[in-house]
Amino acid sequence: MAINDIYQAVLRFDKSGMAGLVQVELDAGTDIASLLNEGLIAALDEVGDRFSRGELFIPEMLQAAQAAQQGLDILKPLLTETNSRSAGTVVIGTVKGDLHDIGKSLVKMMLKGAGFQVVDLGVDVPLERFVRAVEENRADIIALSALLTTTMPAMGEAVAAFRGNGSRVKVMVGGAPVTEAFAERIGADGYAGDASQAVSLARSLMAG
Repeated sequence: MAINDIYQAVLRFDKSGMAGLVQVELDAGTDIASLLNEGLIAALDEVGDRFSRGELFIPEMLQAAQAAQQGLDILKPLLTETNSRSAGTVVIGTVKGDLHDIGKSLVKMMLKGAGFQVVDLGVDVPLERFVRAVEENRADIIALSALLTTTMPAMGEAVAAFRGNGSRVKVMVGGAPVTEAFAERIGADGYAGDASQAVSLARSLMAG
C-alpha cells in the first residue's frame, strides 16, 4: 500500500475503496499532508489535465472528484487538528434567477480536492446573501456561476457591490455563456471556462 494507490484510485473513480485506502495509510503513520498533496490533490490535477486534453469529460471529472471527496472526508478532521493551512476560503454559488448547479457543483468538488475551504450557497443566490457569506466566512474568493445570459448582469452587480464596499475579496466568474471578455468588462478578477481552470485560477488569485 502506498500513496500512489490513493492517486490511482482517484483516476479509477474508486469511490467505494477510497476511504479504506486512506485509513490504511493513516494507520501506517503516513504523513497527512503527503496523503492530501501527493495522493488526492495531485490526482485531481492530473484529472484536470486530462480533461483539458479532451481525454476525460464532465461525467468522469465528477466521478474522480467524488472519489477524492471520500478521502477528504477522512482527512478533514485530522487536518483541522494538525492546523494544516487551508489553500484559502471560497464562497461559491449560482447567481439570482439561475437554477443550474452541475458546473458549480463540479467546481466546488475540485476546489475542495485542491485544499480550499468551500462554502456553497447553492442556486438562485441573491447578492445580499453573497455579501453576508463573504463577511461571515472571511472569504478570500467568491466564485459566481451563471448558465443563462439573462442572469449574467447579476455578476456585474456583485462585482460592483464588492468594489463599492471596499471588500478585498477576489471575484471569479464562470458558466457556459460567460467569457473572459465579459469578466474583464465587469471588473472580475478572473474567468474560468471549466473546473480545472477554476482551480488554477483560484490558486493564482491566492498567490497574487
